[in-house]
Amino acid sequence: MRSVTAGQVTRSSVHPLTGGTQRRLLHTEDGVVIDALYEPGSGSFQEPAIVIAHGFTGDLERPHVRRVAGVLGRHAPVVTFSFRGHGASGGRSTVGDREVLDLAAAVRWARELGHTRVATVGFSMGGSVVLRHAALYGDGAGAGAGGDGRTDADARTDAVVAVSAPARWYYRGTAPMRRLHWLVTRPMGRAVSRLGLRTRIHHRDWDPVPLSPVEAVPLIAPAPLLIVHGDRDGYFPLDHPRSLAEAAGGAAELWVEPGMGHAEHAADEALLARIGEWATAALGCEEGDASLPATAEA
Repeated sequence: MRSVTAGQVTRSSVHPLTGGTQRRLLHTEDGVVIDALYEPGSGSFQEPAIVIAHGFTGDLERPHVRRVAGVLGRHAPVVTFSFRGHGASGGRSTVGDREVLDLAAAVRWARELGHTRVATVGFSMGGSVVLRHAALYGDGAGAGAGGDGRTDADARTDAVVAVSAPARWYYRGTAPMRRLHWLVTRPMGRAVSRLGLRTRIHHRDWDPVPLSPVEAVPLIAPAPLLIVHGDRDGYFPLDHPRSLAEAAGGAAELWVEPGMGHAEHAADEALLARIGEWATAALGCEEGDASLPATAEA
């Protein structure tokens, strides 16, 4: 295969699902280089894939992201990547806005590798991104999205899991979120983030303000949606997941996890395994279904 261009990889005459782990630089629609990793996984399901969207200040090499990938990889092949401004990826973080383009490039790569069904699983900021991505690239893209909807079928998701996601922007109701806003909005905060957290944050404000997660949720159907939230989340209280579930109008499943805190660090192995089971079931996988798609054309 040749190098990546515009987030895509040229298909090979060799069956794309027969390869092993791959590290690749993807190019987003706006030209940012994204560091991505594909792992075939150890589960019986090989046709579907799971794309993981990490939280703010994470990256694909962080131990908590590797742990998530390891557990979900028992259910299906996994793509992890670092959002812009994080880890080895280029650009600067826009804290949930342009990151939908990063996720789209990763989903597109999973499909280029031969996976015909793709689930996205996002945590915290990544949770908001998977919701907006599903709305903007899904079957209902553009409806109520301010004209920003896209129709790139290769970048769409077939099932969505948002863990510890916010429902609305600019929330400052908890101490951790007030600290995060200081990091994002102050020059000193951005310097601390760059030097101490390996996260480079863009200095510009959103213009225009992107579709919020709670506005995105009604546009996700018919893709299955799972919302997961801990009842001890220190960042976003329970009105956030409940608002998201309500906005879905009965088209989302809500898991409120007793004793769980926030995002990847708080998601234990048992919960991650349940998420992996839900994702593969939502993608239409049956027990013993290890079918592979036909060999891609040259």
